[in-house]
Amino acid sequence: MNFTFSEEQNLFRDSIRRYLEETYPFEGRHKIIDQPNGYTEELWQSLAELGWLALPFAEEYDGLGGSAVDTMIVMEEIGRALLVSPFLSTVLLSGQLITTAGLENQKLDLIPQIGAGQLKLALAYAEPASGFDIAHVATTAEKEGNGYRLNGTKCAVFHAQSADIIILVARTSGATDDKEGLSLFLLDPTMAGLGIKSYRTHDGGCASDIVFDDALLPEKALLGEIGTAYPHLEKVIDQASVALCAEASGAMWAISEQSGAYFKTREQFGQNLGSFQALQHRLVEVYMKCQLSQSLVYDAVCGLDLPDESTDGVINTTAQEDIAQKVSAAKYQVGLDARSVGQEGIQFHGGMGMMTELPIGHYYKRITMINATFGDPRYHLKRYRDMMCKTISNAA
Repeated sequence: MNFTFSEEQNLFRDSIRRYLEETYPFEGRHKIIDQPNGYTEELWQSLAELGWLALPFAEEYDGLGGSAVDTMIVMEEIGRALLVSPFLSTVLLSGQLITTAGLENQKLDLIPQIGAGQLKLALAYAEPASGFDIAHVATTAEKEGNGYRLNGTKCAVFHAQSADIIILVARTSGATDDKEGLSLFLLDPTMAGLGIKSYRTHDGGCASDIVFDDALLPEKALLGEIGTAYPHLEKVIDQASVALCAEASGAMWAISEQSGAYFKTREQFGQNLGSFQALQHRLVEVYMKCQLSQSLVYDAVCGLDLPDESTDGVINTTAQEDIAQKVSAAKYQVGLDARSVGQEGIQFHGGMGMMTELPIGHYYKRITMINATFGDPRYHLKRYRDMMCKTISNAA
C-alpha cells in the first residue's frame, strides 16, 4: 500500500503537534488530570475553536467534513501527547452514533452543539457480563404508556460524570444475546432512577458504572428507529477501534523516539548507551514494530473512507464485514506490538522507566487501557478468524 499524506495533511499534523507541545506538555499533565473530570473546560473549548470537535461531521451539520485519515492524524498526535479528554466518548462514539443512527432532526439539533463544544456525551453500551460482545445487552427498556421503563446496569462508561447527555443501548425486544431488538436512548444524567458511580482509570481517564432502577424515559428520548441499533453500533465501535489503534501508534512512536534520545545522553561504562550494538538491534526492532502497526492502521483507515451504504441509506453488510476484518487485523497487531514496545521502552530506561516523573510508564498505562477497550488482541484474533472462515465458506 502506497500511503502518503497530502501537503495540507502534513501541515495539519504539524500544527496539532506544536499546539499540544505548547499547551499540554508532560510536565504539566498531572495537574490537568488531577482535576475532577481529568481535563479542564478551557482545554475542551480550545479543541472546539481549533475545529477538532467538528472535524468528522458533515458540513450540513456545521462540521468540517474531514475524512477518517484526518481523524487518524488527530488521534496519533493525541497518543503522542497523552492527552486526556472526552474526545473519544463525545465525538468518535456518541457523535458518530448520532450521525449514523439518528433522525435528521436529531442530527440537526445535536451535531452542531458537539462541534461547537457546547455538548459533551457518553456512550453506555458495555455491561458487567457482556465482555466484548456488544450484542449482549440485558438492560431493558419496556414500553410503558408514552415512555420507556429502564432497568439494568452499564459499566465502564467513559466520561459519564461530565456528560450532558448519555446515549444508552437498551433492549426493547428479543433475548439477551440477540442482535435484533437493540435501541438507543438519549438520557439526562440527573434523571430519577439513575445512579452513577464514577472512578478514575489507571491511565488517568475517567469512567462510571450506571444503574437503572425503574427509570422512566419519555418517548422522545428514543434515538433513531426502535430495535435497529446493532449495525450502527457495530459500525461506530469499529471506527472508534481504528481511532484507538492510531492513538496507540502515536504512543509507540513517542516511546521509540524518546528511547533513541535517551540512548544518546545516558552513559554506561564511559560510553553512550546508543553505542552498544545489542541495544541498537533492540531499538531497530521497536522501530519495525511501529512501522508494521502503523501500516495496518493506515490500511484500516483507508477502508473506513470507502462507502458502506447503498443509495437508500441501508448499511451494506458485505462492505462492513470487509472493513471489520481490517479493523480486527489492526487491533490485534497493534495490541501485541504496542505492549511489546511499551515494555521495551521501560526496559531501555531501567529503573527510571517505572518513575511517574517520566512519560514512558504513562504511555504503557495508556496502551494497556487501549488494549482492553473494544476487544483485546485475543478477541480480535478470533473475530478475524471467524470472519475469514465465513468468507471462505461463502466463496465455496
